Amino acid sequence: MIKYKSRCKRCVSSMNAVVEIFKTAKGIKLTQRMQSFLFILFLTVIFTLLSSFRTKNPDKNKKPNIVFILADDLGWRDAGFMGSKYYETPSMDELAASGMVFTDGYANAPNCAPSRAALMTGLYGPRTGIYTVGSAKRGKDVYRRLIPVNNKTVLDSSFVTLAEVLKHNGYVSASVGKWHLGDPPHSGPVSQGFDLNVGGWHLGHPKSYFSPYGNPYLPDGPKGEYLTDRLTREALKFIEENKDRPFFLYFPHYAVHSPFQAKDSLKNQFKNRPPDDGQKNPVYAAMIKSLDESVGRIIRKLDELQLREKTIVVFMSDNGGVSFITSNAPLRGGKGMLYEGGIREPFLVSWPGKIKSGVVSPYPIIGTDMFPTLLHLTGSKPEKRLRFDGISLSKLLLKGKVPRKRALYWHFPAYLERYRGIPDLWRTTPASAIRYGKWKLIRFYETGKTELYNLAEDIGEQNDLSLQNPKEKIKLEKMLNRWLRKTHAFIPTQKNAAFDPEKYQQRHKQIKVQTYEKK
Repeated sequence: MIKYKSRCKRCVSSMNAVVEIFKTAKGIKLTQRMQSFLFILFLTVIFTLLSSFRTKNPDKNKKPNIVFILADDLGWRDAGFMGSKYYETPSMDELAASGMVFTDGYANAPNCAPSRAALMTGLYGPRTGIYTVGSAKRGKDVYRRLIPVNNKTVLDSSFVTLAEVLKHNGYVSASVGKWHLGDPPHSGPVSQGFDLNVGGWHLGHPKSYFSPYGNPYLPDGPKGEYLTDRLTREALKFIEENKDRPFFLYFPHYAVHSPFQAKDSLKNQFKNRPPDDGQKNPVYAAMIKSLDESVGRIIRKLDELQLREKTIVVFMSDNGGVSFITSNAPLRGGKGMLYEGGIREPFLVSWPGKIKSGVVSPYPIIGTDMFPTLLHLTGSKPEKRLRFDGISLSKLLLKGKVPRKRALYWHFPAYLERYRGIPDLWRTTPASAIRYGKWKLIRFYETGKTELYNLAEDIGEQNDLSLQNPKEKIKLEKMLNRWLRKTHAFIPTQKNAAFDPEKYQQRHKQIKVQTYEKK
């Protein structure tokens, strides 16, 4: 007699019973009605047997949801779990305590668009051609020594995005907030794999945080409605509507990017608060408070729908904090620089029941790691083999297994104008950087100067060790050169004929005097 093997004992009994019926009926002349009855019975048992594998434990087979919250311009120390005593971030702090926090988490660029392109593709900037925001020719022509890169501002449709791969694996997805990689319909989120776009277009900042917003992809709300709150309601709606199937919510807030506008009720909470190591702006603090409230509302909704343990939550920022509105101390610099203050971010991953809570990891990670990591964590596979510049962190997150030491790279062949308070013409001139272990090297192309820092002993990058450690300098320079060749990176070497050394020096001295007088 044939015996059917199954994890479902009821199915085994049912199937073997049908076999016995057919065995007994063998040789017996059956009426048409009896034959139909047995055939229907046979199909019913087969259906039950097959469906048992799907329905016995549906949660086990359902892929986890993903909520990816991307803050805009939030500095490394702009949250309580990262050390701020001025800003109030109880929801972020609670989220951080529920998962793994990376003290050495990095964005792929010191400003917005290239960082976002790297997240969507898992590729470094030289591969996508998106190196900076807008034109690389910032500032006056007479102050630029070199011809910078001809920067791309739109993510080409030939690149496979995280949303496209997840869609292929049964996910419904939404991009709620800042896109900054092109305009719909041809270059917006929907054309890059998302099912829904709320408020995403080419612009990298809101015209106003209060309705009317002036955003063609976000209908205005009631007058005075606050943008961070509105986007949160849209995100909550998406979660509610898709609670019964795997979803990917990419939630790139416009906050806390300029313009610096906040609700009066929150600003008043910070007006008389004493500063904390350079953090002292009540408007900015109120914007962070609204961002934190958004995080709390998202987590509470997941709890309410009993989805928290079925949802991977990633939180990070796209680049460092703006140095004139916040302080990234003890890190050096801020947004727009390859010093740590421009690229090191608050970075965490939470998945209760899967990722151990309360873990702080010093392992250096970067935005491009998220694409392969989320694919591994969700068991998702692309239609064709993809190349990633990042690595999967799934074993680190799930088992605590630290990956091998590897190098992280940045390449910024562009100019960015100075912020007030910076004693120079530029936030940055064309530069590249590499971090390998405790060592970090920065190369500036205008002067050919390289700087070497031991981050384990000098997180503030105050002591250039390039002369004291020539072997480390040469080693990292060789690694950086190999990577630049491998990625076919644009290297700015052509002199700018319009550069005027005399005007440059005059302006440079003027800025230094102005900065000194303000101090």
